[in-house]
Amino acid sequence: MTQNLITSVFRDEVLNLSAYKVADSNSLIKLDAMENPYTWPDDIKEQWLKTIKDCPINRYPDPEAKQLAQTIKETDKIPEQCEILLGNGSDEIIQLLLMALPVDATVLAPAPGFVMYRQVAMSLGLAYHGIPLQTDSFDLDLPLMLDAIKKNQPSVIFLAYPNNPTGNLFNRQDIEKILNIAPGLVIIDEAYAPFADASFISRLPEHTNLLVMRTVSKLGLAGLRLGFIAGNKTIIKQLNKIRLPYNINSLTQITANFALKNQTLFRKQTQKICNDRTTILNQLNELPDITAYPSSANFILFKTKKNQATAIFESLKNHGILIKNLSPQGGVLCDCLRVTIGKPDENKAFINSITTIITENLNQL
Repeated sequence: MTQNLITSVFRDEVLNLSAYKVADSNSLIKLDAMENPYTWPDDIKEQWLKTIKDCPINRYPDPEAKQLAQTIKETDKIPEQCEILLGNGSDEIIQLLLMALPVDATVLAPAPGFVMYRQVAMSLGLAYHGIPLQTDSFDLDLPLMLDAIKKNQPSVIFLAYPNNPTGNLFNRQDIEKILNIAPGLVIIDEAYAPFADASFISRLPEHTNLLVMRTVSKLGLAGLRLGFIAGNKTIIKQLNKIRLPYNINSLTQITANFALKNQTLFRKQTQKICNDRTTILNQLNELPDITAYPSSANFILFKTKKNQATAIFESLKNHGILIKNLSPQGGVLCDCLRVTIGKPDENKAFINSITTIITENLNQL
């Protein structure tokens, strides 16, 4: 009876999907989710607590989050000709974008890429095309991309910059060519902008079809669930029509506004993460049978010896360390693992553990 009810109520696209799974990190060193590992100093926490003390949680929040929106425009240097829309994380913004499309629309993105592009598109019954990246370099296969655009005429193209999970920045000239040929919107997802020193925000006034999406999650505010998208005011106005009212709660508005006015703290943290990223990249590449790829994000993708990724992943869990096993996704990610840059002691534990695991494997050969 229940199964009949489910099949009669839910669309086939939903029934055929798998839920997005978040790994259980209980009692493990968590290096799988690209979070900023650093908390705030006590004096900043005290200032923050004073700020939220009188938050009127008995009232609905400002539906437009006007003060926070203005702070974001200033800190992220949004051009005056443009507007922004805030979302409950970038996930909600992706959902809003794709909900606005016709039912026969096509969505296109490089593969591998951020999983939510495909997840949301498929849940809405939209046609989704993942265009393979070049093997090893993970660069855009521009001829393949341009051919796919011409053939499928996508309403939306997502380009993560830097890309997740590979960590690299796509060639800017390639992106410009895509912007010039795309029949619909091109979304540059700059979730990892704090670590990349690269952005398309300044180019927004030059391309009507360009939108730039960001999140505060990687900056160190993942628990707030706040993202935004910036672009042409007319386009943002259309998206705002389907945004649910009060989607940014009062505590998030006040906290994010407070945090973004403390840029010096975040700059110090991101610089530390970038420095440690270089160290870990070099340490991984010193290990036998490991190839670690340069990254412009706060994580590193690395490749193991053939058919060893899952064994190394499980061994690291036994050592108390959780990273991300990407090998089951196949394609260019076959035999690949991804590690987030953590605190120095966490990074040291990871390097020591993976060194021990690989050395033990070599001794058994």
